Amino acid sequence: MNEATEADRIRLILLDDQALFRASLASLLALQPGLEVVAECGTSAEAMEILTASRIDVVLLDFDRAMKGDDGFISSARRHGYQGRFLIVAGAADARNSALAIKLGASGIFLKSEAPVRLVQAIKLVADGAVWFDQRTIQILADQSIGPLSHPDGPKSASVLSDRERKVLLGILGGLTNKKIGNNLGLSEGTVKASVQQLFHKTGVRTRSQLVRAALEGSLGTAKGLIKRVRNTTVAKFRATPRELPQLIAGNLSAPRQPNG
Repeated sequence: MNEATEADRIRLILLDDQALFRASLASLLALQPGLEVVAECGTSAEAMEILTASRIDVVLLDFDRAMKGDDGFISSARRHGYQGRFLIVAGAADARNSALAIKLGASGIFLKSEAPVRLVQAIKLVADGAVWFDQRTIQILADQSIGPLSHPDGPKSASVLSDRERKVLLGILGGLTNKKIGNNLGLSEGTVKASVQQLFHKTGVRTRSQLVRAALEGSLGTAKGLIKRVRNTTVAKFRATPRELPQLIAGNLSAPRQPNG
């Protein structure tokens, strides 16, 4: 394998206290082109040692490790200077844990019931700066009250979104990167990035995953109708893929027929 390909690999560590699960997942991911499992760790201390010594792009971990006690792994890793991504791999998702994980900076929540190929897709999207949330998780966050878990700086006053910001938000909800959103809208990547920063400013958040949560909670003021459309038309009734989601919301893609029964 040449150096360019080596440099382009997505480097992962797995953090889970179940050795059999770690080993099985590591074996699966090791077979995927473009992915490299650097280490599988049973304790947070092991994982932190790897993070501080090596370039790691994505950490795969469960809810308990991410937020265990008052000093979860995500917060601890950030304090140690880690700038990479976190992808939660969980057996199930509930509103409060999902919201807390997003608040802490997780870039996605992947459910173990999904197909392995979807996990590979999720890892690549998260590594590329996008977010990944299973539609069931989005529905949970949208439909349940999770209490005041706003960003520490507090949300800004509700603001009207411009048409461009609305379209960029749809792309983010669909798990698209800035580059892909720009390609879809005929905008430069820099222009999309500026719109994302404006969305951050209007909601008082700092990450794309926190922006997803703010949108689902209706923190965007006049964007509430948009999120209602996401929840009622796309998530609750249809099974659109993450890349189909923005088009479906915008009305540019026919909703798939539901299975009989």
